[in-house]
Amino acid sequence: MTRYVALGSSMAAGPGITPRVPGSPRAAGRSARNYPHLVARTLGLDLVDVTYSGATTAHVLSESQRGAPPQIAALDGTETLVTVTIGGNDAGYVPMLFAAGLPRAVRVIPLLGGRIRELLDPSARYVALTEAGGALIEVGHEIRRRSPQATVLFVDYLTLLPETGAAPPLREPQLSLGRHMAATLQQLTADAARATGCGLVRAAEASRAHHAWSSEPWTIRFGFPRPRRPAPLHPNAEGMRAVADLVVAAV
Repeated sequence: MTRYVALGSSMAAGPGITPRVPGSPRAAGRSARNYPHLVARTLGLDLVDVTYSGATTAHVLSESQRGAPPQIAALDGTETLVTVTIGGNDAGYVPMLFAAGLPRAVRVIPLLGGRIRELLDPSARYVALTEAGGALIEVGHEIRRRSPQATVLFVDYLTLLPETGAAPPLREPQLSLGRHMAATLQQLTADAARATGCGLVRAAEASRAHHAWSSEPWTIRFGFPRPRRPAPLHPNAEGMRAVADLVVAAV
């Protein structure tokens, strides 16, 4: 069999990287040049891409997302390869960075301001990270249960932030919080892979010199979304190609 199922959130879906997968939900932001599509073409696999922007581990395991079934339902046991990039939305990682880049005046807007303040609250992010760790392990176990013969690879997040220095308009202490969240998500993903007998593709490590503020970025720095452009604080086409190469090497 040559069936490949790709699970995950926007970091795997590739919102704004044209072209969009024909017939896919617009809200999914599923690019025909995301790393699952590139891997499938390179290895000659039959791809089932159910990645969906905004997905959490709950959307992988049990919850519908905008009418789409839980992503795990795509597994039927005949898979040769399964990849999964998930966990950041559980922790609020990219939403926190986006909130950090907004003007301070936005924080006093009713309702919206409360959500922004919650995203920027370190204590809330630490609790969310702790919960994400257990959820990632559950994802690994369930994929293994449903696809016992497949190569299963956790693919962690491309590096968004420089290890040191400025990343305007993001400010301290939110920049430090973002670095802590990125490092913790990287470790939690590695822990989940090890605990569940899955492989690990270390995209974060491979992309440290290609953060969004670098001269050769694999991700997009903070900004506001523009049509037919890669989403801010997400992979660009070069980043997707780099991740695809890492996945192919791991397989």
